[in-house]
Amino acid sequence: MTSDPESTAPDPTVPDAAGTQADDPYAGAFDRMREIDAAAQPGEADLEASLRPRSLHEFVGQPRVREQLELVLEGAKRRGDPPDHILLAGPPGLGKTSLAMIVAQELGAAIRLTSGPALERAGDLAAMLSNLVPGDVLFIDEIHRIARPAEEMLYLAMEDFRVDVVVGKGPGATSIPLDVAPFTLVGATTRAGSLTGPLRDRFGFTGQMEFYDDDELEQVLERAAGILGIDLRPEGAEEIAGRCRGTPRVANRLLRRVRDFAEVRADGVIHREVARAALAVYDVDELGLDRLDRAVLAALVRSFHGGPVGISTLAVAVGEEAGTVEEVCEPYLVRAGMLARTPRGRVATPHAWTHLGLTPPADAPAGHRIDPLF
Repeated sequence: MTSDPESTAPDPTVPDAAGTQADDPYAGAFDRMREIDAAAQPGEADLEASLRPRSLHEFVGQPRVREQLELVLEGAKRRGDPPDHILLAGPPGLGKTSLAMIVAQELGAAIRLTSGPALERAGDLAAMLSNLVPGDVLFIDEIHRIARPAEEMLYLAMEDFRVDVVVGKGPGATSIPLDVAPFTLVGATTRAGSLTGPLRDRFGFTGQMEFYDDDELEQVLERAAGILGIDLRPEGAEEIAGRCRGTPRVANRLLRRVRDFAEVRADGVIHREVARAALAVYDVDELGLDRLDRAVLAALVRSFHGGPVGISTLAVAVGEEAGTVEEVCEPYLVRAGMLARTPRGRVATPHAWTHLGLTPPADAPAGHRIDPLF
């Protein structure tokens, strides 16, 4: 019996000693997927896991999504059925994974975690689905990156709780139907537009996550400070919240770095002055821009006179990959109204010039801040 689906298979009609088909191309995938899932279960570091909310009532922010999700889950519990499949879409760090874990907690079910890039073949997904028990929650992070063969298998599993496993190759190939226990799929994506239509339409509920405002981030910081035993004063929380890019993950990260500064160079109490001094050490300015963000703006303004300039040229100027500049820096700079994307390239807005302490030229394009934080 071979676990390599690319190898030449023996006659699939000849049973092995256990009475199963001799050529099972997914045999190794089942064992491998158990290892992937086992590794995903602890996943987050203990510290990160301790900061995750345990219920919808503990979850801060996203009031619209929480209300909608609460109705979906409560209705399913009253009917005694698994809820519809759930898609959570939005930028990184807004709590999609936390909400997936809360779904399982609210349902009293186990959760199995994996990611789209880990599901390279249909056999990987079949291995995961075969281990589910009725009512389980299957969480697939970055679901838009799932391989096409696995995605096509997922269609049938989501609708009919069944998958067809193809055994063998060529004319001797045999399709074996495999029943799947009723489950709820929770998919998370940072690029909802990259999902194929057939996959997106199979989700019964889609929650669009939004960036947090400063008041909500202060609540996130105060909750995290209470869990970690940090003496965080209200003015310190306000100072940190204003530099978190509207993202709870960034807020928790900055809080831990400010705690380090407060414990080493202050009396351990985080007030406004301590927060400002700490964030200056870590190169986070008053708008949340870090060293790379400012390097991009500085190159655009000083080296290219405000642009327009192509993303590849801009990336070379700051010594980074074009993908890093485009995916990490650019979204926030556009949202903050400091960078504009035009058909000819990237252009610095007057806000970028003034933020760097420079006078913008008269012909600088106006930027539009599209984040409610601003």
